[in-house]
Amino acid sequence: MTTSHTLNVHFWLKRTSMRKDGTFPIYARIWIDSKAIDISTKETILEKHWCSKTCRARIRTKNARYISDILDNINSGIKRSYRELRDEGRVITALAVKERYLGKDKAVLTCRDLIVYHKENEFKKLAAGTVKNYSATEKYLLRFIKKQFKSDDVYLAQIDYSFIVKFEHYLRTCRPLQKSRPLNNNGIMKHMERLQKFMTVAFKHGWIKAHPFALYELRFEEFDCPYLEQFELDAMAAIHLPNKSMSLVRDVFVFSCYTGLCYIEVRNLNKKDIVQGVDGQEWIKVRRQKSNTPVRLPLLEEAKAVLDKYADHPSIENDYTLLRMFSDQKTNQYLKRIAKLCHIEKNLTFHVARHTFATTIALLNDVPIETVSKMLGHTKLSTTQKYARVIEKKISKDMMKLRSKLKGNSRKELEGKGTAYDHLKIV
Repeated sequence: MTTSHTLNVHFWLKRTSMRKDGTFPIYARIWIDSKAIDISTKETILEKHWCSKTCRARIRTKNARYISDILDNINSGIKRSYRELRDEGRVITALAVKERYLGKDKAVLTCRDLIVYHKENEFKKLAAGTVKNYSATEKYLLRFIKKQFKSDDVYLAQIDYSFIVKFEHYLRTCRPLQKSRPLNNNGIMKHMERLQKFMTVAFKHGWIKAHPFALYELRFEEFDCPYLEQFELDAMAAIHLPNKSMSLVRDVFVFSCYTGLCYIEVRNLNKKDIVQGVDGQEWIKVRRQKSNTPVRLPLLEEAKAVLDKYADHPSIENDYTLLRMFSDQKTNQYLKRIAKLCHIEKNLTFHVARHTFATTIALLNDVPIETVSKMLGHTKLSTTQKYARVIEKKISKDMMKLRSKLKGNSRKELEGKGTAYDHLKIV
């Protein structure tokens, strides 16, 4: 169903803004359904040379033809912008017409247009670590379009459910961008998720009439991130390392194991983030980089020992950050080397420290999962359950407590019952 709108454009003098030469600026007023908005024409004229009835310069005025031509071109441009919006099925308002006429609302019609728009407008809302991941998705998407459509681009109207399914199949069968990083199911789903976000932007702006992901379901596989057991963590903390860089990475990793802070939160940790808690002890008080959720947790002695070791690091040059950090990639490279030295046969990355805190440090020491969730800064308990797995050691520990409790209850019952001859008394 086509919605009709009433469009009207007329020109007027802004008599409240007289220039030094006595002229007044000429403005165009766009009316859409009785709502108006103004645009400057960048032209001026003396009031006596302006005809209020025709909304143009008087015929015998100097430069009358020049001004009339400019106003006619503006009038045509505004009406053309209105038709473009109508043909695209966009919501039409006076502001929308003005934005289109001024070129601030460039029509986003193709996949490449959408990628450019997303970079210019959406990237500023995302963390740097998230932004860098979009590059690979864009490359895969444009490669797929080249192969499937024998073209460098496609119209957004061509991206439907069938396009989505074929793109997923392409990701499962294509050559990866890097041989060392083949695509697994969850990696493919992350690319599909980013494409879904592209199309959500297009749908919200009205550039597509139906969301192609409406009937598509992202299918992530559960991934069990490794964690260090207490003896492995102790071995890592105690081992003598060959150089200062590896020692620093080890210390920062251990700090994260005893705080649960992720890489960027440790990197940004500042002197002002160490505060006095309700118990009079030192606490860490920060906000999660990912969700801006507040995090408050006591500073354990093992973590405090790391901060004391690098007490000379904070300075005005590094904005009083507490620990020196290498890049995420360099840190993970060092951690893999340290794991070999410690005979730890696990794929060690900095994120393992967060899982170690949740599982080994907190859960196995009987910290309730609700408390762990708060310390990790999670908004959902289900998220914490992925970190703090109920592992065999925890099950064994809990069942031993249960056995002990049941034995105690049985003993009490036997003592309370007595025997059948209790009523007989020796006289």
